[in-house]
Amino acid sequence: MLVAYPVWGVRLLARWVRTGLRKLRRPPPYVSFLIEAPPQEPAPLPTPLWQRFFGRPALTIQVLAAQVRRVTAEPRVKGVVFHIRPVALDQAQVGALRELIEEVRAAEIRVTCWAPSYTTATYEVACAADEVLMQPGGMVAPLGLSRQYLFLGEALERVGLQADLLQVSPYKTAGDVLTRRGFSPEARQMAEWLADSAYADTVAAVAAGRKLDEPAARALVEASPFTDEQALTAGAVDAVLAEEALPDRLGGEVLSWDAARRRLPLARPARPARVLGMLRIEGLIVDGRSRRAPLRPPVGLPLVLQDQCGDLSVAEQARALAADRRIGAVVVWVDSSGGSASASEAIAAALTALARRKPVVAVMGAVAGSGGYYVTTPAQRVLAHPGTITGSIGVVAGKLVAGGFFDKLLFHREQVARGGHAAMWSSDQAFTDVERAKLGEMVDRSYRLFLERVAAARGRSAADIEHVAGGRVWTGRQALQHGLVDELGGLERGIATARRLGGLPKDAPVREARHGRRELVPVPATAPAVLEHGFRALAALNQAGAWWLCPVVSSGAG
Repeated sequence: MLVAYPVWGVRLLARWVRTGLRKLRRPPPYVSFLIEAPPQEPAPLPTPLWQRFFGRPALTIQVLAAQVRRVTAEPRVKGVVFHIRPVALDQAQVGALRELIEEVRAAEIRVTCWAPSYTTATYEVACAADEVLMQPGGMVAPLGLSRQYLFLGEALERVGLQADLLQVSPYKTAGDVLTRRGFSPEARQMAEWLADSAYADTVAAVAAGRKLDEPAARALVEASPFTDEQALTAGAVDAVLAEEALPDRLGGEVLSWDAARRRLPLARPARPARVLGMLRIEGLIVDGRSRRAPLRPPVGLPLVLQDQCGDLSVAEQARALAADRRIGAVVVWVDSSGGSASASEAIAAALTALARRKPVVAVMGAVAGSGGYYVTTPAQRVLAHPGTITGSIGVVAGKLVAGGFFDKLLFHREQVARGGHAAMWSSDQAFTDVERAKLGEMVDRSYRLFLERVAAARGRSAADIEHVAGGRVWTGRQALQHGLVDELGGLERGIATARRLGGLPKDAPVREARHGRRELVPVPATAPAVLEHGFRALAALNQAGAWWLCPVVSSGAG
């Protein structure tokens, strides 16, 4: 620490000199930022060295926010232009970009969004700006959402496989993907209320951005899609013009960030002090070590090809953060639909011990359900985006019965067992009535533990939590209404909250935990690696008390 202050002083002096020289060059009135790929939140885990050397670094919300704040710190800059390509954004990314635009506007900086065409998600982002512009010949896609859910029950039966599962209530629909041919009444009810909430957020964003009342905004959404001319007539956009015409419309030069950054003041180096720690919980929660998937999963195989978040790895990280005296607070990023109940409990216990020593803030990404919600319970504050899929407080357990499959392959197997229920988890046959009763006892105990932990974290009774539990899934906005989260916001807001709770400076650096990631190096996307990763995922869930969500195959909201 003694050495850090002289180094900081040298950096501060260098910044002062370089900023003085930069002030001799007039900054452009408007700076443009290109969003050509979904900005990640937080930054992705390290990639292989050759990719970092030759490839272009991925744009993240944090990097984009830092760049935009450098622009807003220059009083001679009048506005910011976001050039948004028609990329697929999840609801967490939509929320993070809207928050950033609102922050810029709060600094009295004009924000313009321009795009060749708009999807539902990018249009929702654009509605947060002062004006929405579009290229001639472009279109506004059908606004709203369309989601598809996958059911494999009949397909598994066709090949001789059967999922023998026990769920805590009809609303715990995680196993439906393996057992049913379509929605149960409870699953359809949840899908409907999730869609209603997401659709209401889209209408509200359009109403606020286009200065319409709710009925008029809903009518605009229902009337889409629009051609460029129709969008202008309907008031969906403010003007239709080429990107080259932006300087004339805005009344000043527009430079890209890469061209403008050398004319802008440098960010002030952070004063040597305590830092903010960050810990990730991403992907399928499993017992053991964290592992990265060999490849991104294709549609329909999200469960077995997700990254795996192991309780051993996260516990090591949490203990290291707790022991590090320079860490003043911790923000936990959660983007997981759950997984192993035992691993979720181990992670929650480690985070509880961490929270006894320093403030912990949990921030939910696109999804934080089941075990993903469970691990947020030790945090002093829990944040979610309005569209975050969360909740699913419940348990489903069972096994995949493969006896019929082996018969079709003419695989003949014999079994010798001792003990009344030693073969309970055998894949050759379904549970007996006695075994199912035993499984029910395990599920009930696991569910009571889940309820008790949530009730203690939210300062409510288990009976009160039961009304919103039982496997029910909510959006972040609904979760806030039901008292399952504390506020709406993304990682940037969560970082600010953690700094405040920890008494850290507003610019305190964020240091990510690295301990316990020995198995998080990327592995080659070979067939053996993919199969091994998938088998590990299935093995991780082959136990009494898996907490995970029924996957959504696709969504038209992006």
